[in-house]
Amino acid sequence: MATPEPGKKAPPITLLDQNGEKVKLADHAGHPVLVYFYPKADTPGCTTQSCGLRDVAGDIGDTAIIGISPDPPAKLARFDEKYGLGFTLLSDPDHVVAERYGVWGEKKNYGRTYMGIIRSAFLVGADGRIVEAWPKISPKDTPTKLLKALESLG
Repeated sequence: MATPEPGKKAPPITLLDQNGEKVKLADHAGHPVLVYFYPKADTPGCTTQSCGLRDVAGDIGDTAIIGISPDPPAKLARFDEKYGLGFTLLSDPDHVVAERYGVWGEKKNYGRTYMGIIRSAFLVGADGRIVEAWPKISPKDTPTKLLKALESLG
């Protein structure tokens, strides 16, 4: 499936969070939400990205942060606790939501080709539409791009 573009309705999300509770994107209607996809909890890039977002959380007003990876809820809970992330992490083991967002695809690493999460982020507006899409975003750029996008929203 193609990556949703700005102006389009955000694909629905219903997944278990790090506490085993069902969370829906629709639960955040009326507020902006950063939805970011990362390959694996507690790896260097994913830790850099998640901790960077944790560090700007106080500067983003009522914008929610939702991280999504294929990791099981228990691993997400350990990741959240270890780094004091303090935001929702969702488990997408069957990559259903990742496919809806066009971020499940072929990757190459050390000469090996495999299917996995393509690190990406989406800012969903209060109306449920994509405001910004950042496919193949770098871990360190996620927080700065979020702040810049929110600044332009006013």
